[in-house]
Amino acid sequence: MKPFAPAAVLVGAVLGLAALTGCSPTPRHAGPVRATPYTAASAPDGCPTAASLPLPKDFPADLPMPEGTVVTNVEHRTGGRLIVATVVRSGFDATLAFLHKQLPKAGYTSKDGEVEKDDAESNFSSTTVRGRWTLRKMPDCEGGVYLTYLTSAVS
Repeated sequence: MKPFAPAAVLVGAVLGLAALTGCSPTPRHAGPVRATPYTAASAPDGCPTAASLPLPKDFPADLPMPEGTVVTNVEHRTGGRLIVATVVRSGFDATLAFLHKQLPKAGYTSKDGEVEKDDAESNFSSTTVRGRWTLRKMPDCEGGVYLTYLTSAVS
């Protein structure tokens, strides 16, 4: 009784081909996986060089953006969530000050935020929008910071 012999030959052939072609179930450069939505082309110094993507129509019109912000990625997620990834070239401290000053002026209340050396984040809400912003220094772009907004409509 040898019903498994053809299956064993097939499995052996697939594994042999995988070994020859270098395919493996684990990546060659195994290490921590870090999701990064920043897909704009970059110059040798790491700063984005591509033109800004347009803000999507469902981005809250009253949510302030620093002048010169370059939108690098837009993602629509389940539950009506919107993620807009940007790069701002005015520096970490100036962008953080902008957020602390302009969000309340636009009617947003901040909550549960924290600031560290190279990054900051905070939840925010208004009568119609809730969300979170994150701010991270760019290591290879002088004065550049990643500013990401996650928003959704208040239900």
